[in-house]
Amino acid sequence: MTYDEYIAQQQQAMDEQPDMKTYTTTYSSPLGRIVMESDGEALTVLLFGAEQSSSTQEAASIPVFNEARRWLDEYFSGKRTVNAIMGEKTDTRIAAKPKGTAFQQRVWRALLTIPYGETVSYGEVAQMVGCHSAQAVGQAVGANPVALLIPCHRVIAAHGKIGGYEYGIEFKKRLLELEQR
Repeated sequence: MTYDEYIAQQQQAMDEQPDMKTYTTTYSSPLGRIVMESDGEALTVLLFGAEQSSSTQEAASIPVFNEARRWLDEYFSGKRTVNAIMGEKTDTRIAAKPKGTAFQQRVWRALLTIPYGETVSYGEVAQMVGCHSAQAVGQAVGANPVALLIPCHRVIAAHGKIGGYEYGIEFKKRLLELEQR
């Protein structure tokens, strides 16, 4: 899912709940600009190189953005090697509400079990979630709206091939190399 498609989906949801606010900020990572969005309490978007939505309010210092910045600083410096959301017991827990279907949520929870620096295949994730289609899993992985926090870059194709990635294969290789340091 592209960022524009995600924003369109979010805009539709906002139209259904007109009093819902969305806040945004950016983070400069060693791999480029990251856009983060929040509902004020939890992170809803963390995407590389995306444009900020015109329907959001700039709010650089809400607590979830500060927590995410701290986690990202530690991740890119090699100090943060554990997942940050969905029940991971760490000193830096980031509240996140990635929006997706029930199947996508199941796949994303499975991705959180992939250890830092390791990879699994789309087929292995399919087995983890009780699905017979690695392709369906690949689509769910590609719809992840909170890159890095849900480590979709750790999922590779069969036989050790790198597979696809929303931000390109070279970008995925750089993330995997970062985790090998």
